[in-house]
Amino acid sequence: MQPNFYGEKLSYMNITKKEIDSLNAVVTVEISKEDYADKVNSILNNYRKNANIPGFRKGHVPMGMVKKQYGTAVLVDEVNKILQNELHKFLTEEKLDVLGNPLPKNEAEIDWNSENFSFEFDLGLAPEFSVNLKAKPVTQYKIIADKEMIDNQVKTIRKQYGKLVSKKVVEKGDEITGTFKSEEKNIDKKATIETEVIKGKKQLSALVGAKVGDTVTLATKGLFKDDHDNQRYLGVPHEDAHGLDIDVSFTIEEVNTREMAELNQELFDKIFGKDVVSSEAELREKIKEDAEKQFEQQSDQKLLNDVVESLIENTKFDLPKEFLQRWIKVSGEKQLTDEAAKEEYERSEKGLRYQLIEGKLRAEHNLQVTFDELKAYTNDMIRAQMAQFGNTDASQEEIEGISARILSNEEEVKRISEQLNTNKMLKFFKENARLKTKEVPYDKFIKEAYA
Repeated sequence: MQPNFYGEKLSYMNITKKEIDSLNAVVTVEISKEDYADKVNSILNNYRKNANIPGFRKGHVPMGMVKKQYGTAVLVDEVNKILQNELHKFLTEEKLDVLGNPLPKNEAEIDWNSENFSFEFDLGLAPEFSVNLKAKPVTQYKIIADKEMIDNQVKTIRKQYGKLVSKKVVEKGDEITGTFKSEEKNIDKKATIETEVIKGKKQLSALVGAKVGDTVTLATKGLFKDDHDNQRYLGVPHEDAHGLDIDVSFTIEEVNTREMAELNQELFDKIFGKDVVSSEAELREKIKEDAEKQFEQQSDQKLLNDVVESLIENTKFDLPKEFLQRWIKVSGEKQLTDEAAKEEYERSEKGLRYQLIEGKLRAEHNLQVTFDELKAYTNDMIRAQMAQFGNTDASQEEIEGISARILSNEEEVKRISEQLNTNKMLKFFKENARLKTKEVPYDKFIKEAYA
């Protein structure tokens, strides 16, 4: 029986619910002797038949002695089973949207020597609210591959497929192989560097004009454009890489220049397959297309994060804060202090708010993942992975067999379900949220998105 006015008591078999306010309620479960007596007596009779107590033949132990020894334990166990079963059934059939789990309210007051019991539980109720997906515009980034990026990629391809030519003297643009050494930092590292990675003008001047067999001294402060290169080329640990300020010796063992590969059909076919690309213009368009396709994942993740933040910020509702802090305090393996429970609540509040928002959106817009969708998604994933390894002719039977094995693993089902859930929510946001598209090159996207 549902309430029809604020604060009304609900009757439900031997359970009643009283609303304290819109977010808190107390459920009282009444258990009488008639609810548990037959089951308790049956268990005690079995104990009596099988008990081995000195001075008594098996099966002839006085019931009073059995009750004295086992009665309370059996009673507590059976009453708790009834309690949990009835409470769960009540919450389910009344369709109560509760947060956390019911918290015992009068546990310490229960007198197990009485025949009838009354258990009270505090409930934290989910709030009523509405979600406005168009409350505030969210930027949807379209990351473009600009001319500079495409030029650099063309240059990289030409260098990668070009030809190394051995030299004796270092010039700008060359690759130098040699060994860095420093007794102070125990450096003894062979490395190949390009002059383009050198930042320091003095260090570059020391290298340009040097010959194979020469040893030059280089200051590490400002040597490379990125301090992480100290770790890569000099072999120092990460904690020493930043701000490294010593002198190292560099003995030149080999100098090479790389002749750029010609942009011809032979190169295009080698990279993309026969006749997929047939001109430099098509090469540039292909680079642009592939790069922007790769950028979509970063753009989508940024969009998803921003829509979630916007929904949390613009969907206003109260939570049963005190109840949730009490629940957090006792719900883990180890009980927390009041202060620790409060801190944990503050850390998890935004996540809880979004869970409620997402749950409402899924329910109202039928966004739950079905098993058929999960199976189809898994099949597509398997087919794509097999294609990456050159197997494009896998039969449906083969795909279905692999899929069945994957979906028999609970952890895999959970992982794939989360991926599919995320994809469905992203698609829903793209179609329904208030978005404003902004085209930016990749470097500007990084600055704006992660400033």
